[in-house]
Amino acid sequence: MQGTTEHNHHLSPLLRQTSDIVVDHGKGMYVWGEDGKRYMDFSSGIGVLSTGHCHPRVTEAAKNQIDRVVHAQYAIMRHRPILELSDRICELLPDPIDSVFFSSAGTEAVETSIRLARQATGKPNIIAFRGCFHGRTMGSLSTTTSSAAVRQGVQPMMGGVVTAPFPDTNWYGMTEDEAADFCLRELDYILQVQSVPMETAAMLIESIQGEAGYITASKRFMQGLEQRCKKHGILLIMDEVQAGNGRTGKMWGFEHYDVTPDVVVSAKGVASGFQLSFMAAPASLMSKALPGSQGGTYGGNAVACAAGLATLDVMRDENLVENAAAMGTRLKEKLQFLQRRHTEIAAVTGKGLMIGTHFADTDTKTGGERAAQMLKILEHKGLLMIKCGPWGGNVIRWIPPLIVSEQEIDWAINTFEEAVNEIKDLD
Repeated sequence: MQGTTEHNHHLSPLLRQTSDIVVDHGKGMYVWGEDGKRYMDFSSGIGVLSTGHCHPRVTEAAKNQIDRVVHAQYAIMRHRPILELSDRICELLPDPIDSVFFSSAGTEAVETSIRLARQATGKPNIIAFRGCFHGRTMGSLSTTTSSAAVRQGVQPMMGGVVTAPFPDTNWYGMTEDEAADFCLRELDYILQVQSVPMETAAMLIESIQGEAGYITASKRFMQGLEQRCKKHGILLIMDEVQAGNGRTGKMWGFEHYDVTPDVVVSAKGVASGFQLSFMAAPASLMSKALPGSQGGTYGGNAVACAAGLATLDVMRDENLVENAAAMGTRLKEKLQFLQRRHTEIAAVTGKGLMIGTHFADTDTKTGGERAAQMLKILEHKGLLMIKCGPWGGNVIRWIPPLIVSEQEIDWAINTFEEAVNEIKDLD
């Protein structure tokens, strides 16, 4: 046997951790390492832990379900949590969405949405948007352009995918309206010469881009997108895997733009860490796909669905969507204040508790190198964060659990500024 490291044992060497922590337990906003040190967790398992670590109502619901049935495969039999959760999700989505397919991961749900769009419309093409991340399996990966790393070495991608520009105002150096108009003009050109409406099944887009650095669209752009979909009979698929479930200060990210998607895909925060994702659409649309085209062994697991129901209860009873909006406003204002004080921070983007701080290059270091240094300094200080972004991971993400308080926001901001001052000494 080959030797192993203390932390990784026999894990794949390609699974690279951002911290050196071996976690012992977690509670609320915090995790404790096996060495006994406590860390405030602003990573939330990549935005998964809506209700924090081990919320008692969520864990109790899961324990109770384990005592009843752990897995009742829903192509064979139904169970009460999956029935009730499908009803609750549809209550939270706009009409006419009234049908839910459950799977385990966001990429599975995206794959299912692509399959549905092609089968239901009889058209081959999907228009995706530059910078969006939709998953790592081959269909969803083919629509993903958040970074080269996720696609590198596995080309060619699935055919029938066309990429259109996303209105990133920082990248284009434009105002919000200018970027919206430019991207809509480019989209019109694509519909004219690259993927004509009679061959375009759907447009697939994140309401707020995740891995690209928490980049928001605009109402002008999203409504223009919706208008073109309606005009040409193209489905609008909204990827709410990271932006959904209250993270942006509204239940769904698309609610910021006053648009109504045809299909919604979500995962991450839906069950507070239990593996659960879904794709929702009108039953009339679902029925146009082919029998047997939806399935999966673990989708809609009974314990995960019970945790999902408890998560929705906690979010309602503890006003977590409203808290995400209020704490997100406080967080963004404080980060914008830091941006004015520190040239190392090039931009602050996002909505609610989905905020990105973009680090600038210097003569000696890239923004990605500086962000990586920041993460290690923050870990040493007891604050866990993660990064993303196309330029070597130059964006540090602020995605705490939705239970975060003013005091915790303020402590994290102060700790972050201390770390910014320390990386200046390292330049």
